[in-house]
Amino acid sequence: MRLAGYIRVSTGSQLDGFGLEDQERIVRRWTREHGHRLVKLFVEKAIPGTVAGDERPELSTALLWVEEKKAQGIVAPNLDRLARELVVQEAALAQCWKHGGRAFMADQGEILPDDPEDPMRTAMRQMMGVFAQLDRGMTVAKLRRGRRIKGEKGQYAYGAPPYGWQAHKKELTEEEMEQAGRARARQLRDEDELSYREIAAVLEAEEIRAKRGQRWHPETVRRMLANTGNVPPAIHKRSTT
Repeated sequence: MRLAGYIRVSTGSQLDGFGLEDQERIVRRWTREHGHRLVKLFVEKAIPGTVAGDERPELSTALLWVEEKKAQGIVAPNLDRLARELVVQEAALAQCWKHGGRAFMADQGEILPDDPEDPMRTAMRQMMGVFAQLDRGMTVAKLRRGRRIKGEKGQYAYGAPPYGWQAHKKELTEEEMEQAGRARARQLRDEDELSYREIAAVLEAEEIRAKRGQRWHPETVRRMLANTGNVPPAIHKRSTT
């Protein structure tokens, strides 16, 4: 069976502990051992598990491959990597099944579609999703406590800096090249009235790279522009005291 692989890491590496290399190795080994063929591996970098599927370009593309019959299904390391938020997880599976695709997780095999004759199947899957969501909530609460302590000490404690900023010696400062990229995107939006997709294409053509060298996507552009002009919380706090 032709399968599209999907692996993901969250925005904060603290939430993962399960790197892309490990995930890829697991997916490739499982696919090979079960007689399937991995036709494409989709890698989502720095995307939280709570973000909806339509805001995850790689997951959306993987599901599109299933819809267009380029792949007969998807495979991920586990349901947690597909999504930690139960509603996002269920939406991704439903989209796959809707187009006749099959969903496999390397840790438990095929995730079977809902069956009205077997409601326990759905209940068990959703219970696993609930516990994954609970685990994430407890982890986030722990991180927030740590960040609050850092903030009380005057240190930057807000995770990965937004585009245009960099953390240096526990302080947040402007990143010159990214600030220029923000300004260019804003110009394209305000003066040329381009869509987010068109802006992404222009930024790619002009070799203005996204955070950590990733490619630009419409949703990435939208989020960046939504924050353009906003002062990050740590800087704002220091500048008003």
